[in-house]
Amino acid sequence: MKIEVKKLDSGKKEIKIEVSGDIVKNKFEDVFGRIAKEAKVPGFRQGNAPRDMLEKKYSGHAHELVMKELIPDLYNQAIEKEGIDVLDLPDISDVELDRSTLSFKALVDVRPEIALKNYKGIKVSYKKIEVSPDAVKRSMDSLKESRKAEALDDKFARGIGYPSLAELQQAVEKQIYLQEENMQRQKIEKEIVDNVTAGLDFKLPQSLVKRQLADMIRQAKLDLALKGVPREKIDEQEKALSEQLEPQAKTQVRVYLVLAAIAKKENIAADDHMPHNVMEFLLREADWQVN
Repeated sequence: MKIEVKKLDSGKKEIKIEVSGDIVKNKFEDVFGRIAKEAKVPGFRQGNAPRDMLEKKYSGHAHELVMKELIPDLYNQAIEKEGIDVLDLPDISDVELDRSTLSFKALVDVRPEIALKNYKGIKVSYKKIEVSPDAVKRSMDSLKESRKAEALDDKFARGIGYPSLAELQQAVEKQIYLQEENMQRQKIEKEIVDNVTAGLDFKLPQSLVKRQLADMIRQAKLDLALKGVPREKIDEQEKALSEQLEPQAKTQVRVYLVLAAIAKKENIAADDHMPHNVMEFLLREADWQVN
């Protein structure tokens, strides 16, 4: 197999692949063997038609099957052999096939090379969470108001599933604590992300940006529909949504690629949980300063 790789300025690579000889010939033999078993040719029992008749009648179909089966296999072999880290399905072009040779080009988006800076020991400030009695009281009063209750007592607590008022207050205090903790964690995670991505210069693969933007637009349109906005009004806003959400899409792709680069360096599994797992790693490696 001959492989030629050309690096393009747009963060893409063009891979030219060519094979000849037995690989192509054997694939044609395999394809015609399968066609022969299923072909129905007048005057012959199924599976007994002469090869020359099959060649004449099913040549085009055989070519399609050979391309369909060989191209993905050869493409995967080529990117593995060349160590090309592709981000999306290839754009296949310039396919040429005869009975002994197959050649084609594959245009792919490649993962950008990111010169990571030191991402361990990032200083983060953690403030000890203390839930004040006033905060609990405000939440209890708000709960009372929402239920239109005459008093905050054990009867009120039992009415919403708690054995006593004291246990309801403990549950409210815990909920406030968890909310504060979650808000603080989000703030710390943002600080870490901002730190590890700051100053890194690399091109964003447009295929990932387009895919992320499409997902965000789809979700925004769904949210509008759930709010009762008519479909025609939603469709009218698609261009505005695209312009509004594109910067966010670029930021999210940028963050994802940096986290993926860290995952690769630290041998963290590149699965659906990768961003979360990398963030957990960065949190463990951070320099915590408790106030």
